[in-house]
Amino acid sequence: MPSLKALKNRIVSVRNTRKITKAMQMVAAAKLRRAQEAAVAARPYAERMNAVIGGLAAAAAGSDAAPRLLRGTGQDRVHLLVVMTSERGLCGGFNSSIVRLARARAAELLMQGKTVKFLTVGKKGREQLKRDHADRFVGHIDLSDVRRVGYANARAVAEDVLARFEAGEFDVATIFFNRFRSVISQEPTAQQVIPAAWEAAGDRGLYDYEPSEEAILADLLPRGIATRLFTALLENAASEQGARMTAMDNATRNAGDMIDRLTIQYNRSRQAAITKELIEIISGAEAL
Repeated sequence: MPSLKALKNRIVSVRNTRKITKAMQMVAAAKLRRAQEAAVAARPYAERMNAVIGGLAAAAAGSDAAPRLLRGTGQDRVHLLVVMTSERGLCGGFNSSIVRLARARAAELLMQGKTVKFLTVGKKGREQLKRDHADRFVGHIDLSDVRRVGYANARAVAEDVLARFEAGEFDVATIFFNRFRSVISQEPTAQQVIPAAWEAAGDRGLYDYEPSEEAILADLLPRGIATRLFTALLENAASEQGARMTAMDNATRNAGDMIDRLTIQYNRSRQAAITKELIEIISGAEAL
């Protein structure tokens, strides 16, 4: 049985831990509000961008002049998996759920005889993937110094992916991230971005494009891909803070329960020690 001093030290230690988890929960709650607002605000723009490019893509489909980003390379041999996770931990299963989905997709592709490459955004995903796929890493983008995700960060990721596509390093690119649903719900999502499926706008017939659809798409598609990456980063940021807030709330509750159990154990041990001392004193007095 632990000594009274050991129990007391452990109670103090757990109390200090509870203070830290409570503070982290409050910080995550404050960051979540801003991240959620940014993610929700970006959705209408992304949806409209998707609709505009979808209308153009529907008109240019099948054309030999269509950009390679739209029609692809004509092959399905090399796949680039862009795994977007956080730079920091203590956010429950946020990173593990993304990595689990990416691993499942990689295993499926490898079973089909495809070549798989990984581009990681965020070190937590890279740390988990390197145990099984270290030889398949082709790059890493560090966002540890970024306090608030901006479009420039997404554009940097997009430029890296587009440069690799132009160099012929892959045929298909898929991004993995968590889509924010609520504080307690984040949905692991896989979205193909090259070549991407664009939903056509319902009112396409109201527009005439000058110059041709192909010429506009050549300029608009890279922006559309960057927009999708930006949306994914924002969804990830909100999901991360929601997962961290939930995880720290659970940790705070667990620390409180542990303090209660340790306090009961401490009081019982202290009572037993006092009883033992009284028995020794009484036995000594009777012996005299």
